[in-house]
Amino acid sequence: MIRLVREDGLWIATLDRPDKANALNEAMLRDLAEIAEAAAVEARALIVTGTGKVFSAGADLGAVRAGLATSPLWERLSGAIAALPCLTVAALNGTVAGGATGMVLACDLRVAAQGAMAFYPVMRLGFRPQPGDVRRLVALVGPARARMILLAGAKVSTDEALAWGLFDRIVPRDEVVEAARVLCTDSLAAGRDHATALKAMCVDASLPR
Repeated sequence: MIRLVREDGLWIATLDRPDKANALNEAMLRDLAEIAEAAAVEARALIVTGTGKVFSAGADLGAVRAGLATSPLWERLSGAIAALPCLTVAALNGTVAGGATGMVLACDLRVAAQGAMAFYPVMRLGFRPQPGDVRRLVALVGPARARMILLAGAKVSTDEALAWGLFDRIVPRDEVVEAARVLCTDSLAAGRDHATALKAMCVDASLPR
């Protein structure tokens, strides 16, 4: 249910469970985490995308009832993506919801299809989000808008997400992966050490002084 394509340093991981809106189960989370961890050694850019009209509906409800909502795999996955020394891009073929938001927030950039929405219904469902998700969400959109999403359960439209900084670029649905590829072009052409150094500089500049 996770497809991985390697293309000369560019890795594309695709959530491939469109009949279930790419809802994540334990096996999918583990596969994604292992891909992200391996990418730290081998990849020079990573794109995460999905098939169908939804990027991911979040956790599979059956798996949630079995305890997946509180699994450490969520934090393992988002932490592995955030720690990658290469450029990471979420190519959102559609709406992202719930726990799947964590891997999207952990990416460096987010390209979304027109019409894609974002929401994280932890208040309504009675679960707490992963700590890393909250930190990254606040860093991107600010504390007030993070409260809108987490406490008020706001469903953020495409245009709002772009204005808030949650999405970085909006493109037609059938151009999402290609737009992500274009963003990776310079990183793939550069030396690995150079790309890693520039990314580290961006992280350092974002830290409070």
